[in-house]
Amino acid sequence: MSPLPAQFTGRWDNPSRLLYDNAVCWHLLLGGHAGAQAAAATARNRLAPFAGLRMTPSQWLHVTVQRAGTTDQVTQDDMNRMLATAQAHLARAAPVTVTFQRIFYHPEAIVLSASPASSLAPVLTAARAATREVLGLDADEGGGWAPHMTLCYSATEQPAAPVIAELGKTVPAFEVTIAELSLVIQDGTEDQWNWRVAGSARLLGSPGASGT
Repeated sequence: MSPLPAQFTGRWDNPSRLLYDNAVCWHLLLGGHAGAQAAAATARNRLAPFAGLRMTPSQWLHVTVQRAGTTDQVTQDDMNRMLATAQAHLARAAPVTVTFQRIFYHPEAIVLSASPASSLAPVLTAARAATREVLGLDADEGGGWAPHMTLCYSATEQPAAPVIAELGKTVPAFEVTIAELSLVIQDGTEDQWNWRVAGSARLLGSPGASGT
């Protein structure tokens, strides 16, 4: 997500983007964490003067792990089996703690990176394995995974420099302990945020236990 962009662009104007409309996705949900809420509130206040930035709703702050498919492809039975498979993979994986502080700017979004990214490998492995084993494909894996919490998306074109100057490159560091991986149904278009949780798989291992 570097170097810093000179211009923000409209996320939903990009025809080549991976679609998250009517999607079934694996997420790490962060809406219940005070640190994530505080960071998002700070960003919301500082970015209020700028039009065209669509903030992530507080209750749906998250780290996207993987898009599994669409709601017309993935059945309820598929989701039940995916959750059971992910749970089997995470049964001996211990909860992990990551830190959020650094702000990264993308032409379509502003995000906080999760560090160390490597500590989240068990949840990525579980999500990919469950998707592959149940749906029979490696859905939307793409390249390397850079886990992050999206503060907002860009809905229009505008210069990036004033936004970057206002928000800066860091927020006060906060830690989040990741203890579960959630499968979320995203009904409608991405910008509607009409989400519902199909279920979660918990990291049940003891500290020091190895993951999958």
